[in-house]
Parts: sequence; C-alpha cells; structure tokens
Amino acid sequence: MIIKGKVHKFSDDINTDDIIAAKYLVSTDAQELGKHCMETINPNFSQSVSPGDIIVAGRNFGCGSSREHAPLAIKGCGVAAVIAKSFAAIFFRNAINIGLPFLESADVDKINDGDIIEIDLSSGVIKNITQGKDYRTQAFPDFLQRIVESGGLINYIKKYAKK
Repeated sequence: MIIKGKVHKFSDDINTDDIIAAKYLVSTDAQELGKHCMETINPNFSQSVSPGDIIVAGRNFGCGSSREHAPLAIKGCGVAAVIAKSFAAIFFRNAINIGLPFLESADVDKINDGDIIEIDLSSGVIKNITQGKDYRTQAFPDFLQRIVESGGLINYIKKYAKK
C-alpha cells in the first residue's frame, strides 16, 4: 500500500486535546470532527490539508485521553497517515480501529513541513520526493494494512469474519 502526500509538520507531545478540542466531542462524524482538527495549534490546518496528506510529528504523538475522536478527526480532514518519533500507546489502538496508518521513524527531523513524501507501508520505506532521500522504518504488518484498506476494524471484521 502506497501513500503519497504533502507533509504537515508538528512538534513533540501533540495531545488529543490538540488534535480535537473537547468542545467538539459531541459528534462522532469524522468529516465534522475533521473541520476542527488541530485548530488549537493551527486554526487553518483543516483548510490546508488535501486528501492524502501526511502528518509528521515528534515524540509522544496522541498522548492524553483515550478518545477515539482524535484519529477520527485526523482521518476526517483528509490526512492519510501519521509518522512520528513515537506514539502514545492508546493512539495506536484507536488509529487501527478507524483505519488510520501510523509509522514510527527516528528520521522525522529530516522531513520538512511542505515536503512531498511517499510511504510504502509494505516495505517501510519513506521516500522524501522533495529532498530525493529515502528513510527506512518498520513495515506495516499485512493484517494491519488489510484493516486500513477495509476502512477500520469493524469493516475488516465484517469482511473477513465470514471466511
């Protein structure tokens, strides 16, 4: 599975309140949440995202509460994947549940805001097209790719539980 898009760069310790403010938790509609994604950090973030874009961040991305609204907001605004130095453990589970791929990479400091990158989830290669450089990370496991391709865990179960 290949994902290609423009980078939106964030720092360390981006918490779930930064991703989606608590006042918007009255909805579980991904597109509605996406309109407010990252607005406490960058009020124009959701308007600057094109479908397929990628968030790149530092350490401890998705820390804070266990709300599933955070990855829903990210996916709802059109972001196709998140790369960070590290993730909060609860963010892993919630991202998989809704079909949002994520990768850990020590090379995020080498990637700039606005760069165009391509992620090959199968091989774990991140190509920085803008800079002409490649970075390696762990491959995204096949079964997680199938969950992402299915649109999340519930759709995956509906599709594969019968087999």
